[in-house]
Amino acid sequence: MRKTLSYLGERALLVLVSVIVLFPIVWMFLTAFKQSRDAYSVSLNFKPTLQNFVTVFSDPWNLGSMVLNSVIVATVTVAIAVPCATLAAYSFSRFRVKARKFLFFLILSTQFIPAVVIVLPFFLMFRQLDMLDTRLALIIVNLAIVTPFVIWMIKGFIDAIPTDSEEAAMIDGASRLRVIKDIVLPVAAPGIMTSSIFCFILTWNEFLFALILSRRDAVTLPVGLVSFRTEQGDLWELMSAAGVMITVPIFIMALFIQKHFTRGMTAGAVK
Repeated sequence: MRKTLSYLGERALLVLVSVIVLFPIVWMFLTAFKQSRDAYSVSLNFKPTLQNFVTVFSDPWNLGSMVLNSVIVATVTVAIAVPCATLAAYSFSRFRVKARKFLFFLILSTQFIPAVVIVLPFFLMFRQLDMLDTRLALIIVNLAIVTPFVIWMIKGFIDAIPTDSEEAAMIDGASRLRVIKDIVLPVAAPGIMTSSIFCFILTWNEFLFALILSRRDAVTLPVGLVSFRTEQGDLWELMSAAGVMITVPIFIMALFIQKHFTRGMTAGAVK
């Protein structure tokens, strides 16, 4: 009887947490297909419309350019951060050099700095370089933000890989780069894929720096949501449609690489 009550209690708690987490997402998806007069209604009896999506991609909102900016910034950031972080993580994992732990801690300590502390120096630097409101500025900032985190994640996965195969390959004459390419990368692929997902999500959702460093040409999707708060009030149906455009790519990406994501999350925890 006690086990049954405990089981039911756990399931009830899981259902409650799931409802709390999923309710805002479901509400956003429903509101995205509502007309403006139904946006505040809790009734499910409404006539769905795609006009909100048509509107957000039209003037003056131009969500298409924001989507393009977000895709370019996130993709380029991942393409640069993950390979560089992989090599750095391998170095920290395998090379026993002086001050290795201190250097690793120094890199991680950058994650402890509040974003509001460094946003002004970045703003002044990019203003001097005439790089405000450019995708390159956002890519540089995001690289500074996500690379230490990705190094830390990938190092955990590489630490879990035994060194026997690497040592045997090097005895047979393989170079260090050949060892990384043929032995380390295939084994660490799930972990690297997981790190890439986190890197993409962090960059895709980054708001503060994109808000300060962009004005018109380099505005990303999270910043674009602010434009739906007008003097006449919040345009919830349009904001929800834009929110769907932000959320759906992450859902689709997670769906296709869920297998690698799960393997990567478990691989880093077992040595």
